[in-house]
Amino acid sequence: MSLPSSLSRLRLPIIGSPLFIISNPKLVIAQCTAGIVGSFPALNARPASQLEEWLAQITEALKKWDEAHPAQPAAPFAVNQIVHKSNDRLEQDMMVCAKHKVPIVITSLGARPEVNQAVHDWGGIVLHDIINNRFAHKAVEKGADGLIAVATGAGGHAGTLSPFALVHEIRQWFEGPLVLSGAIARGDAVLAAQAMGADLAYIGSAFIATEEARAVDAYKQMIVASSAEDIVYTNLFTGVHGNYLRGSIIAAGLDPEHLPESDPSKMDFAAATSGAKAWKDIWGCGQGIGAVDHVLAAAGLIDRLAREYDAARHRLCDAMRGASLRV
Repeated sequence: MSLPSSLSRLRLPIIGSPLFIISNPKLVIAQCTAGIVGSFPALNARPASQLEEWLAQITEALKKWDEAHPAQPAAPFAVNQIVHKSNDRLEQDMMVCAKHKVPIVITSLGARPEVNQAVHDWGGIVLHDIINNRFAHKAVEKGADGLIAVATGAGGHAGTLSPFALVHEIRQWFEGPLVLSGAIARGDAVLAAQAMGADLAYIGSAFIATEEARAVDAYKQMIVASSAEDIVYTNLFTGVHGNYLRGSIIAAGLDPEHLPESDPSKMDFAAATSGAKAWKDIWGCGQGIGAVDHVLAAAGLIDRLAREYDAARHRLCDAMRGASLRV
């Protein structure tokens, strides 16, 4: 399996997932300069004209970093495009991304050949979110370069399949870039994702509890104080099943044990930044937050992940050497 150059020269094989409302240029720049792919949803830039400003800010900051650190260039960044019909900004936002030649576009909630072709025309690559093997086939057939396997336990719109099962089924036929999402918040979990057959890990929830993230302090502290059992899986808030913090549901006056089902046709991302909607008042989060015990700078979190990743590699190498000596 070979990766495109934009993904093969990372300090760690990690993509910081695009966090709706939360991700901003400050977080993306911190992630990229620390050696992992940083990303943000285009819809986070509001009004729409702000997307131009954000892309200019990010590209200029990464250019300055590279000039000052030629031996340690920044990782590329990614923009997430929601291709669902509720996103009436898609065409305009894609034109802005084309102007800035965004290196990686992450597409979600639908696979559209014309979007993939547009990204290829300016020299970028497309990674597409999927929750099962059927959707994976559709995404590749429609021109996606790589897949993001969103397994059970992931934050936001998570799937229900085990990462072991999902990665195995995809790797039976797909040799391209494969990213795994689902409760990954430690460096040893990143190595485990690679051992299963993924190329990179997708980490989101842990980055909500960072200094650069555009989340209120109560959100960050709830992540620090919570664990996997505090995650509720429901489709009430957007029409698509996702994982949310129990405490935020209770704070909104709802009973997390008795949530009604939602109508998927009511999904509307364009309106989700106003009113009592996910993810403004109902806070998305994945099951991996038991590993988060402090609010850190993004660079500090990435340093911790790097130490854990290296320690896990050494642990496995020692175990393999010991096993070979016993044979």
